[in-house]
Amino acid sequence: MSPIQQALKEHFGFEHLRGGQQQVIDTILSGHSAAAIFPTGSGKSLCYQLPAVLLPHLTLVISPLLALMKDQLEFLHSKGIAAASVDSSQDRETTNRIMQQVRNGELKVLMISVERLKNERFRQFISQVPISMLVVDEAHCISEWGHNFRPDYLKLPFYCQSLNIPQVLLLTATATPSVIEDMSRKFNIDKKHITVTGFYRSNLDLSVLPCEEDEKPQALVDLLCNEANLPTIVYVTLQNTAEQVAKHLQHHGLNALAYHAGLDSDIRQNIQQQFMNGDVPCIVATIAFGMGIDKSDIRRVVHYDLPKSIENYSQEIGRAGRDGHPSYCTVLANKSGINVLENFVYGDTPDPQSIQWLLESIFDEQSASGLWEVMLTRLSRDSNIRQLPLKTLLVYLELQQVIQAKYSYFADYRFKHIASESDILLRFPEQGKHAERRQFIQAIFNCSKIAKTWRSVDFDALWMGYQAERSRVVSALDYFHEQGLIELESKQITDVYQVLNSPEITHDHQVIAQELSQLFKQKEHGDLNRIQTLINLFESPSCLSSKLASYFLDHDVPNACGHCSVCRGKVATLPSPYLDDVEIEKINHWLKPYRQAFSKHEKSQQWTLSLEAQTRFLCGITTPLSTQLKASKMDGYGKLEQYPFAQVRQWVESCI
Repeated sequence: MSPIQQALKEHFGFEHLRGGQQQVIDTILSGHSAAAIFPTGSGKSLCYQLPAVLLPHLTLVISPLLALMKDQLEFLHSKGIAAASVDSSQDRETTNRIMQQVRNGELKVLMISVERLKNERFRQFISQVPISMLVVDEAHCISEWGHNFRPDYLKLPFYCQSLNIPQVLLLTATATPSVIEDMSRKFNIDKKHITVTGFYRSNLDLSVLPCEEDEKPQALVDLLCNEANLPTIVYVTLQNTAEQVAKHLQHHGLNALAYHAGLDSDIRQNIQQQFMNGDVPCIVATIAFGMGIDKSDIRRVVHYDLPKSIENYSQEIGRAGRDGHPSYCTVLANKSGINVLENFVYGDTPDPQSIQWLLESIFDEQSASGLWEVMLTRLSRDSNIRQLPLKTLLVYLELQQVIQAKYSYFADYRFKHIASESDILLRFPEQGKHAERRQFIQAIFNCSKIAKTWRSVDFDALWMGYQAERSRVVSALDYFHEQGLIELESKQITDVYQVLNSPEITHDHQVIAQELSQLFKQKEHGDLNRIQTLINLFESPSCLSSKLASYFLDHDVPNACGHCSVCRGKVATLPSPYLDDVEIEKINHWLKPYRQAFSKHEKSQQWTLSLEAQTRFLCGITTPLSTQLKASKMDGYGKLEQYPFAQVRQWVESCI
């Protein structure tokens, strides 16, 4: 019996590997990097779990979600495999214990989020540990041209190199040819080491139901009333739509609940548990619901609103019928939602002047030692760049070697007493070896302002008055918290970067700003194309299953599946909303209060109110600037949200 067969049986209790798994595992164990593009539920995880048992050193796994980490750790523990995670839900003691286990070589698998690698101390620690393999789960997050792009993933090739990790395994269920090419190029993975298994699932029945916007509530009720107790997920775009649709279904006697990121985590957990147990058959959800949901008997997935992309659509319908039994996936489709999807894209493209302002700020605000400290919320407001594209921009600047991430810390600390100030001080006698420590603790109390029950720590006053190092103060507060003497809270995370002062960067902000602006424009163009590709799929005269599979490079499928709406002779033509032309005078009238408010804003001295900013206002797209100007209270805000952004931009240009 080969070592692979032996490990498979001994640790996992399986006799055979599934299609594709053997190829990936052989590639890894022969010392090469690999990529596995397998559909959801087809055993991607085993492609790293089995090699992890056989490889000599640690396998480091990057996972995007805490829920996914916990599921995989439970599975590994159930198989007797030494695995752990370092994550934000842990206390310091747990993290320290796990890091000691890593140092001692006691773990085979360590799971972390990609953000953990931004911490210089963690990078320093992990650089001293021998690592056999880096595994990137949901690896499509690496590519700017894929869906669900996460900027910090862009730095993984750099980390891999700097940590001397010899091989990489990329895992994803949804990667198009361009994304596969992008991922493999970034990690130097040879084409012959990329394994793509079949995407096509014969048990999924796909339907596109053309439907005017006002007809959708009744169409959904008609769809669900037939076998009302089938486990069902209804996907919507917005949180308030989830609430409205769930109420509408309840009104018609259907047992349904809304689920979205705006609910408290314990309420979300409870709703999820009710669905898993079968107590509530129908969940109306934003895409916050689904990742890590391991329910094999979901019989229906309905898209009440258009999904964001083909990748999102395939991921969401992929949650149906994992037990192999027939399941039904229906889209209630029209074109009125396209502009909403496109507006998400346009809102995430920063203005060139915002990028240039940010570059100048980095060099103006750096300390004497070249450190630049930044709070993301404040920087977002000051630069007028939303937080996600701002994170992307900061990563681009790291890759361009303008800045380098050092570490993060909590800017604000506050505490309230469980033991009194005098009781804490009594632990440190005034005389002898503890005298200096007592003076230090007294200084912390002296520099912590009291508001009712909470005290806020003034680090500046501690440094000015007592030369107290911030790190020492935080250590003392942590110690008191661990001893149960105080309750400690920290907020306002601050990221610290090293500014890399190369002369060509310092003198040419404008060129870098233009290059970065172009990158964002390319990304915008790619995201808009994906929306159009989605519409083309839903209006296709060809078999939906076949077309969807070929999008993900699976050509081993029948030309006509026999279980989609096209194969049943129903080619969809999606209704388009009728939109009147808008008079230029009206647009000027709506824009006037916004322009006036901007003229009084501090930025008006150095910035212009761009065409895009005015178009976003009329399309109801929020930006940090529009929030500061209280734009949502103005009559013109969102007046043209149903219109295409490009059309509104033309009208704004005509006004000017």
